Amino acid sequence: MKNKNYWLINRTGLLTSFKVRQTIINVLRLSFIFIIFIAPFEAVKALPSYARQTQLSCTACHTSFPELNSFGRMFKANGYTLTTASTINDQSGDTLKPKTRLNLLNNLPLSVMVQSSFTSIAKDVVGQQNNSGQFPQQLSMFFAGQITPHIGSFIQMTYADGSFGMDNADIRYANTTNFGSNSLLYGLTLNNNPTSQDLWNTSPAWRFPYASAATAPSPAKSALIESLGGQVIGVGAYGLFNDLVFAEFTTYRSAQIGSHNPPDTTNTNVVKGFIPYWRLALQHQWGLNYLELGTSGIASTQYLTGISGALDKFVDIGVDLQYERSLPFGSLSLHSSFVNENEVRDLSAETNYNFQSFKVDGNLFFKNGTGGTIGYFNNTGSADIANFPNGNNKPNSSGFIFQIEYLPWYNTKFAAQYVAYQKFDGSSTNYDGMGRNAGNNNTIYLLAWLCF
Repeated sequence: MKNKNYWLINRTGLLTSFKVRQTIINVLRLSFIFIIFIAPFEAVKALPSYARQTQLSCTACHTSFPELNSFGRMFKANGYTLTTASTINDQSGDTLKPKTRLNLLNNLPLSVMVQSSFTSIAKDVVGQQNNSGQFPQQLSMFFAGQITPHIGSFIQMTYADGSFGMDNADIRYANTTNFGSNSLLYGLTLNNNPTSQDLWNTSPAWRFPYASAATAPSPAKSALIESLGGQVIGVGAYGLFNDLVFAEFTTYRSAQIGSHNPPDTTNTNVVKGFIPYWRLALQHQWGLNYLELGTSGIASTQYLTGISGALDKFVDIGVDLQYERSLPFGSLSLHSSFVNENEVRDLSAETNYNFQSFKVDGNLFFKNGTGGTIGYFNNTGSADIANFPNGNNKPNSSGFIFQIEYLPWYNTKFAAQYVAYQKFDGSSTNYDGMGRNAGNNNTIYLLAWLCF
């Protein structure tokens, strides 16, 4: 994701810069020693099964997991099928033109992820214990790697919050062809979460923060495109022309995990018909720089309850930007996304609602395994008395996210995160009508990541 960028520094500035960096590094190391002693372990989405398959280090595809670099994006677009590991082969057919009937990895492409955490919020929630630990917060097994020379997978089965089920899943077919001097990478995807198949870390499924406190209060409203994981199944086609223009179209249908299937009168938010999802992006890499500009969207019509009656209609349209630059001592990246959602809710009469979600973050990672990220989020929307009965009745929430991290090994990460709210569910003060302020939900979140 980040290509190598070099700063021009004079000799006097070099010594000063070196001392400052060493001071920062020492502070970060002390912080993470503290984290190791008070927090359990957490895990990664940079999968060792891919490393075993390709015989490449995690850094071949990632800057700091799970953020992908250019090679990692191409590995995903090509269906997770690049391999240098030994395989079981069988060829049959005409001896002059034998056809490969089997090309199977000698070992199953399995990985295990363990995630645990410690969470502390600024003020106790009534009736809920503060300063809580989770071990595990999440325990996942992945089947992730080549299935055939053109078909690969990222399938995640997860235990969390006392239940076990399928998390993100993406099975792909991919191939390449040429149009004269131009190349075309094309493929098909079967997945259960719009944007889980996306290549960039601006999409809802893969953007910062990559992990967050499950036991802390969080804003009640999000865009539909951010919240369909595990609720749908989709089949789509995509293409990357000349390593420049990416386009995808996928259509989704309800497939709710943990609810009746096929849906019946007990289900909620069942899709009427299909959900079209589209993605278009331009990317360019020059020197030590990389830039992506993209847009995406969905349109969904859902039943409020059951499989008939009142409908809820959504149209989400988003734009995003990603910039990367490699540095002599590490890498820099910037991500930004904006989603505008229009909702028409059928109750006694049609009611229109509008919601906007803006996010931006910048991170700096050093080659010695330390790094930091600063993010900002701002959700705004029209009044929605049914879901926000207090304050100004709006879903407005905003704040900053600060994170520092340390990777002693490429498949292990320790991190400390702080979320500072400016507004929460409509207001900075008394947002719930019971005297609770936005700052009362400020959160300290300590993590450790382990994947093997």
